[in-house]
Amino acid sequence: MCKFQTPSRSVCRGLAFPQLSGWCHFILFSQLAATFTIAKINKKVLNRVHKSWQKWELQIYGCGQDEAVLFREMAPRFGVMPTITAAPVSEANIELAFGNRCISVSHKTQITNSILRALSQVGVAYISTRSTGCNHIDVDFAQSVGISVENVVYSPDSVADYTLLLMLMAVRNAKSTISRADIHDFRLNDVRGKELRDMTIGGNWNRTHWRSSYGPAAGFGCHILAYDHRPKTYANYVPLDELLQQSDIVTFHTPLNADTNHLLNRQRIEQMKHGAFIINTGRGSLLDTEALIPALESGRLGGVALDVLEGEEGIFYADYRSKPIESKLLLRLQKLPNVLITPHTAYYTDHALRDTVENTIINCLKFERRPSCLGTPPSTKMVI
Repeated sequence: MCKFQTPSRSVCRGLAFPQLSGWCHFILFSQLAATFTIAKINKKVLNRVHKSWQKWELQIYGCGQDEAVLFREMAPRFGVMPTITAAPVSEANIELAFGNRCISVSHKTQITNSILRALSQVGVAYISTRSTGCNHIDVDFAQSVGISVENVVYSPDSVADYTLLLMLMAVRNAKSTISRADIHDFRLNDVRGKELRDMTIGGNWNRTHWRSSYGPAAGFGCHILAYDHRPKTYANYVPLDELLQQSDIVTFHTPLNADTNHLLNRQRIEQMKHGAFIINTGRGSLLDTEALIPALESGRLGGVALDVLEGEEGIFYADYRSKPIESKLLLRLQKLPNVLITPHTAYYTDHALRDTVENTIINCLKFERRPSCLGTPPSTKMVI
């Protein structure tokens, strides 16, 4: 048993110890040696952990003030330092992305191939687009220059709720009713409204929007048909031609690509029920707008409600109160009493915007934490 002999002290390498027996000295110095070794190892580990905790920058292009507030609020929780730019990504501000493997972009501006090439040259390997669709980016070209592209997932209820809102406004002639009331004309409309329970709704729904749209629409007592060339959910699936012939309301929720561009063209519009309504909260070019206008003017279609429009780029999200709009299609549509147009706002809710910002950060973090895989081709991931 080790005993302390006297209170006198000896000094060893600057450390004071009580007088100990030889065996206790051996045990003590063995423990000290082990402690110093562990401390040295832990210092290296802590240094590595500290580096992993160091904030890394994320370049965010085309960022609105509402998004900027959320990025500044959420980013520190993930150890991210956001560099926020209101301007969309362009060849004039490419240098802001230098040193960033990941950048975030908005869906509001087209990203040209020359911009993608320039981004690749400054080291960008991943683009997170703050949108469900990627049609503003040539994803195949992006892959060819070594850039992965990924969309973000946000609350599908945002678009689903808005779609139901547009359906109700369309079948109840809301535009005409509100316009007449605004000028103090409180007479009843010449055209009576319709009830959803008496109508068949046909939709080109993807899996996510089907889950959020089906329940509310079914709650109105509607008969619901679905079209998808790759059915994924329980639903009453029918061929597209049959859906168009049977539906009183047709709504589209599908990504825009080469296969779905002008999915509803002149020939398919002619197959629709007389007096049917079209709702589009997907992408403008899913519909052939040139073919849509004569069908509306002739009365073949009962009306349309469009939250998206062909050629909306450069018009939607801008203030045109004091300057002319050059889009003849938009101006023709707005003159029609049975046409509702809103500026691509279906997604725009508090919940969806928070989802968008948070999932942008998470997606970029996941990419940053992947091991560098030289020679591994980039991928394009779209979650719908």
